[in-house]
Parts: sequence; C-alpha cells; structure tokens
Amino acid sequence: MSTAEHEQGAVRETPDRYGAFPRLTPEQLETLGAHGERRRTAEGEVLYREGRPMREFLAILSGTVEIIHDQGGPDERTVAVHGPGRFLGELGLLEGQAAFDTAVMRQAGEILAVPVEWQRTLVGRDPVLGDLILRAYLGRRYLLIGLGAGFRILGSCYSPDTLRLREFAARNRLPHRWVDLEKDKEAEALLRRFAIRPEETPVVLWKGDRVLRNPSNAELARLIGLPAPAPALSSDSGRCDVLVVGAGPAGLAASVYGASDGLTTVTVDAVATGGQAATSSRIENYLGFPSGISGGELVERAVLQAHKFGARLMVPAQVSGLTPQDDEYAVTFTDGSRARAGAVVLASGVRYRRLEVPGIDRLEGVSVYYAATVHEAGLCRADPVAVVGGGNSAGQAALFLAHHASQVHLLVRGGDLNADMSRYLVDQVEQHPRIEVLLHTEVREVGGQEKLESLTVQDNASGERRELRATALFVFIGARPHTEWLSGVLALDEKGFVLTGADARAVADAHRWASPGRDPLLLETTLPGVFAAGDVRSGSVKRVASATGEGAMAIRLVHEHRERRGHQVATGSEGHQPVAGGSVSSR
Repeated sequence: MSTAEHEQGAVRETPDRYGAFPRLTPEQLETLGAHGERRRTAEGEVLYREGRPMREFLAILSGTVEIIHDQGGPDERTVAVHGPGRFLGELGLLEGQAAFDTAVMRQAGEILAVPVEWQRTLVGRDPVLGDLILRAYLGRRYLLIGLGAGFRILGSCYSPDTLRLREFAARNRLPHRWVDLEKDKEAEALLRRFAIRPEETPVVLWKGDRVLRNPSNAELARLIGLPAPAPALSSDSGRCDVLVVGAGPAGLAASVYGASDGLTTVTVDAVATGGQAATSSRIENYLGFPSGISGGELVERAVLQAHKFGARLMVPAQVSGLTPQDDEYAVTFTDGSRARAGAVVLASGVRYRRLEVPGIDRLEGVSVYYAATVHEAGLCRADPVAVVGGGNSAGQAALFLAHHASQVHLLVRGGDLNADMSRYLVDQVEQHPRIEVLLHTEVREVGGQEKLESLTVQDNASGERRELRATALFVFIGARPHTEWLSGVLALDEKGFVLTGADARAVADAHRWASPGRDPLLLETTLPGVFAAGDVRSGSVKRVASATGEGAMAIRLVHEHRERRGHQVATGSEGHQPVAGGSVSSR
C-alpha cells in the first residue's frame, strides 16, 4: 500500500512527515502475525485507554484508528489518525508504562494483536523490524513531549518540589506539561476545579480527574508505570548475582552483559535511566553510528536490550548503604528496603557542577539548567541563550539549542576551544551562524528577578566586562561523582572518585584481602567483589564509549571473582574445584 496521504472514510490519515508513523510491509505483518491473533473491530471501539497499561502491540489490517489525548476532558484533541499497515503505541509500550493517550476505531476493520513480550523478542531478533518500531516509538514519544501530552505538573517556579518533579519527568523522558502557578492563566481554573489550595502545590494531574499532592518521585513513577522494585528485593531475603548501581551507559552495559551471561542482574538508579548521556542531543563519535545518535535513543536501545535478556531495572531506587556480609554484600535503600548481592558494580556516574554566581540559585530550574534536552529547549522559544563550558557536552548542547534559540552564546573560560572539545564538534560550532564563541569569558552576574534576562560576563584576560541578553543559561563546567554514600566504605581519591585496580591495591586493607588471596582486579575497588565502571571511577576517560566498555568489562571481572571465590569455597569445604565459568542463577 502506498505511504502517501489518503482518505479513510470521513477521517484523513495523518501523514508521516517525521518518521514516527511508518507503514509495515506485508512480510513484516506476516512475521508479527505468527505470534499474534487477528481481531475484528467495531466503529467506536476503544483499543486502549489513557492512563491504563498497554499489554499488546496492535497493527492495523483494515479500518481507521484515531489517537486522542485527554478523551472526554477539556483538553481533548486528536494526536494522529492511522490507516492499514500502521501500528499503534509508543515507547511506553516497550517499558511497561501506562498509555498517554486513547486509541479509538473510527472506521470498523481488523487489527493484529501481538503480546508485548513477543514484540520485545521480535524487536531484538529482527534488526530491520526492530529499528523501524523503535525509531517510530522514539519519534512518537518526542512528539507527545512537544505537544504537552501526558500528566500536568501544577506548581510554582520558585518551589523546590516543583523543580524536583519537573526534573524527574524530563530525565525519564515522560510526556508532561508544567503549569506555572505564578504566570499561567490556566492555573487558577485548575485550582478551583480540583479544590486545591495554593499551599498544597505542587500537584500532579493525571487523566483529567486524578490528583497527587506533592508526590515523591517514587509515587509519580508508580503512577506512570515505571518499573516497581522487584518483590525479591523488598526484604533481607532478596538476592541477586549482580547489583548495578546507576543506569547510565556503564550501568546499562553491565546490565546487558550480566543478564545475557545468565547472571540475575538488578540495576537501580535514583533518578532515571541514561545518566548524563541521556541529556546529549547528538553523540557523533560513538562507534557504529556514523550519522550520530541522540543520547535518548542510545539509552532506550540499551534499556530494550537489558529487558530482552531479563535484567531488572528499578527507577527511582536510591542506594544508601553497602555492607560486607558473608562474602557477599548487603545493600540498603533510602526507603528502608534491603537486598543481597554476590557482586556489586558501581556505575553511579557524575552530576554537573553548579555555577557559583551570586543569586543564580533562585533561577535554577527556572531559566538556569544543567541539561539541554527537548524539554529545556522547548522553553527557549526563539530567545537568545548562553551555554557555559568548553567540553563536548557544552558543544553538543550549543549545537542542539541553536535549532531552537535565536542565538547561542558559548562562554568558554579558556583560550582554545580545541583544548577539551573534540575536533568534529569544534568545526561545527565555529561554522554555525547562530553560535557565538566567547573565549576567556566567565559569568560574573545574572540579571532578572523571576527569570533570567541578562548576563554580565568578563574577559578574564583583559578584565573587560559586557552584558549579554539571555533568557536561559545552560551550565556544563565539569562534574563531581555520586559517592557521598560510599565515604568510609571503600577508598576514594581526593575528588571523591572510586579507586580501582593498582590504585586500590596501594591503599587496600591487607587483612580483608587475605581471604580471597589476591589483589584487586583491574576495575575492582578496595572491597572484593565490588567494581567501579564509567565516570565514577578514578582515572576513567569521560566518554560514553569508554563507560560502555568498562561496564561490559566489569561483568567479565565479576565472573573471575565468582570463579575464584567458588574455587576457595569448594576446595576449603569439599576438596574439589567447581567447573570454571559457571554462572548458575542464585534465585
């Protein structure tokens, strides 16, 4: 069937202008049909409903389907109309989330329904079909975000809890819309409609009738259907072979390789999957993607792989303690739950450092940001913005924001853009007509009361000051590790990064290493069986590719640790060695 725009009865199909609404070939429908069932549908039939989990992948064989946001509510609108050959759903279908819209048959016909578990398997096995579906789902998710679909966050721009909820939603790439209590005309009507007092905000509004008053990140996650903590990890009896702390590139790589090797693998993150990499608009030097790939797409592909091999991903779940216990480790979470792990991979990454300028704290989250995603870019609205930093993250952010802002001022403290930025990025930044590079430049003052209006910057070579008009400031000035909870547990360097390998051996407790009878392995910390990978590790190369490699390497070293430990237990208790390389599930 032609992919051209055509009529379906009285409803016109939405054209596929952005690659988000492709059409399946007869061969692909046949492949899917082998694992699904055909169903006749009636006009007006609801295939799935906003706010409820989607359990099936649906392809249209005949008839027309209308996708509606806020059906029956004051904000009801048509998102898209699909005809034969197209498929329904978006990214949340693969990740077990609730639907962000409703699908209604506008013209009776027939659909193909495939259980989502089979769809995940097929996406992993068939690279052509998998790429088609995943790209469409990613495109649809970004379209939903751009439309302001999903839930609404109603709160003041000056409220820390409002900023917390907005960051959580943005980092997890959840469709939502922020209604500013201070400025949005809609806010007063919503307060009256739901009988909400201003002091009760922020609130989350879902499906037009459900209100969550100042929910925790965990409560918001459960509302949307993000993976809940596994029951086995809710008590002291919960155990896994490998617990991965952090779901950035290193953590996701460890998840994929651990689960694919047959280890029971659980990965936890306090905020979202993807880490800092997920905030990158375009990664162009990652092996295998010559045209580049967005951080969000890379992360979603990795999450899909991890699910495919059986890894458990839990967000949000914040680790607060790590204690050696009978040659294994007891891991404590901030909600009081505990787990046991045979090995631990620390991949908690880093967070960007704050820019220390008087008065800037009141603007953080309002017009000062430490990430440049679709969410933040949508707030620029063709205004001038500034980016602080001279590394790859700053360069990628500047190029991305140049598609949204009228001008981007890139403020670099040093005198050479090549010093910390990859050459391919330098060339693109210097050639972009909307990017102005200001070397030897530092921010001294911020102007504006309720939001950023201007910056006072200084040339640190000449001392000259000037004022720049900017309505948003994006800061990428280095990072610090997420290791506060590890202080006193294992050895850190002077900046808080985790010591591994030879560095760990130099400061390790000889008594603790007497039992394993060996020195720390390459990525192993001062605790046997605890490894560090990616940006959190002292001496690591701060690149996505190296973090991914270290995550995979950490699992190989976990196997070596398990083999040596198994050898000691076997020879000590029964006088024989186990088969090397075994990775029997401990559940």
